[in-house]
Amino acid sequence: MRPLHPQKRLLLVGEGNFSFSAGLCEARGHEAQIIATCYESEDVISRQQLAKSNIQYLRNRGAEVHFCVDCAKLKECFLPAERDFDRIYFNFPHCGRKAGVKKNKELLARFFCSCAEVLAEKGEVHVALCRGQGGTPADQPRREWHNSWQVVAMAAEAGFILNDVRPFSTRDACGYRCTGYRSQDKSFCVEGALNHIFTRSLPLPLPRPLICQTELEGKWISFLVPEIFQDKISRGFLEAHSEHPIKTVNEKLLEGLGKSFPIQKVNRPLPLVFQDSGNPSFPLDFLWMVPVAERNLDPESGTEKNMRETKTFPSGFPDWDGTDQSSSSKNWLLGQYYLTPSFLVFLSAVVQQTAFPPETLLALSGPVFRKCKISPCTLPVFHEALFICIVNKGSEDTHMQFLVEGLTGTLNPLLQAAGFQLGCIADEPPSAELSTFMTSEPQLYKRKYLIALKLATPDPEPKSCCVGTIGLVPWRLTSLDQEIVYASLNLDLLAMHVCGIHDWRMLWTSDERFLHQFSGGNLERFKSFSLYPPSYVHDLSFWVPEPERFSEAQLHTIVRHVSCESVVSIQLLDRFQHPETAQTSLCYRLTYQSCDKALTGQQAAAMQMKLREEMVRSVHVTLR
Repeated sequence: MRPLHPQKRLLLVGEGNFSFSAGLCEARGHEAQIIATCYESEDVISRQQLAKSNIQYLRNRGAEVHFCVDCAKLKECFLPAERDFDRIYFNFPHCGRKAGVKKNKELLARFFCSCAEVLAEKGEVHVALCRGQGGTPADQPRREWHNSWQVVAMAAEAGFILNDVRPFSTRDACGYRCTGYRSQDKSFCVEGALNHIFTRSLPLPLPRPLICQTELEGKWISFLVPEIFQDKISRGFLEAHSEHPIKTVNEKLLEGLGKSFPIQKVNRPLPLVFQDSGNPSFPLDFLWMVPVAERNLDPESGTEKNMRETKTFPSGFPDWDGTDQSSSSKNWLLGQYYLTPSFLVFLSAVVQQTAFPPETLLALSGPVFRKCKISPCTLPVFHEALFICIVNKGSEDTHMQFLVEGLTGTLNPLLQAAGFQLGCIADEPPSAELSTFMTSEPQLYKRKYLIALKLATPDPEPKSCCVGTIGLVPWRLTSLDQEIVYASLNLDLLAMHVCGIHDWRMLWTSDERFLHQFSGGNLERFKSFSLYPPSYVHDLSFWVPEPERFSEAQLHTIVRHVSCESVVSIQLLDRFQHPETAQTSLCYRLTYQSCDKALTGQQAAAMQMKLREEMVRSVHVTLR
């Protein structure tokens, strides 16, 4: 077993005259174990007087000095007990002489792969590059991407993400002298140089078929979870032990509305699926249909939700449009059950099964699902907070106004620090950009207000984002004197705006560095732990057999599936109709990018190839 090291182990590779190692040893030698290495032999490097004296200084201070160490083969240079370095430095890597961009990119890629074999689990890799070489927005001026060393993309090849970028400083290494210009004992310019700090990334998910079981109307319902939601089922963001910002925002809402209403919480979990009637309340292209198997509820098993995994898909899996792709799917019901798009579908059942007095606010929350187009702020899954209250007819407007005042009074102090202001817009929305949240409500409900966020700026026409609705629904069909007032809010969008999170996928990351920033109910601005993630652009062109039946929403759904939510945008580039055959061709541009994990060009290309195959299989297009 490798002995525990009381000190941090710092490995320096590619040293020239060892001046950085000597300076670091002087500054931190008492708190860290320094292991300095170079590519040349000791005989060659000792011909430089400065290098010779620095080597002697390091040895006198108890540091290790190694020669003939290849930065691309670090595992071969250290025994297992000598690995697990806490930090690895590589200052101004270069292949030597007049090596071009391509060779230096390859050097970086091989170096990062080598680091992955000897770095401690929570260790750091520090790479200092001259101005412009890194190819990130931190470089000023910034080189064109193809002319840079693409350091973040090269690190992604080995599973690293860029955690921080700082100006290169010799503060920790006084006496540092750069050398090695074109493999000579000459200095080079380090003005504007940057130190890039990399850490390990979690691997991309490998979805496996998942079946969930839930109790619904006296029956056990087994349903196949869509792959993109398999890491989002039962995450427990709203549970008592959670410190997720979504839970904190929900708790703030309960506390604020509790000043105007008595509040009663519904603590039992609501089903993740619902059965739609023959006259659907929701647009079908908005719902996630799931294959379902029914069986009678076993009284001895209880009604607790149970989850289990299976290694193979059940016989017969519905295609993207819900049609059956296998004649053997007779054991699974298709076209009747859907993932819950809003808790409003259970509103009547909840009110009837829950004893609560009039004018008390009944509060329930949990994850809901909807089909939507791909964008950083359009969420296919989010946590809904639903507040409902039974009121006498004639007092609806008064109670809705109380809700408006309670919501704005609670949320605006949180949002103002982020530069946003919450407001309620009566009747129909003034712009299409507010309409995305509206489809999460049954069509027969009477929506009265949209809850919208706007930038708190003097702009006369600031862009708005709808985060919820307030409306009415009949209490009972036979009731003439009571109605239900409800407020439905998207907790995820609220948390994103409060905390400055620009991509909804970050809310679902399993990386502990996300939740660490919100411990103890903290709602400070989020600082990303993955800076300037690389993006990869691919185009998809195809002929559609029947243009009027082609659904762009279906394309987005397939892209979500095959890319494991690694596509951040889809843009229609061109629509062409052949003058002779009248066939229609569409060309889309897809941008692959992960907000929290290392995504490589090879992985993006493999996803694109899978997408092409799936479009042919499911949508029956002809690729171009």
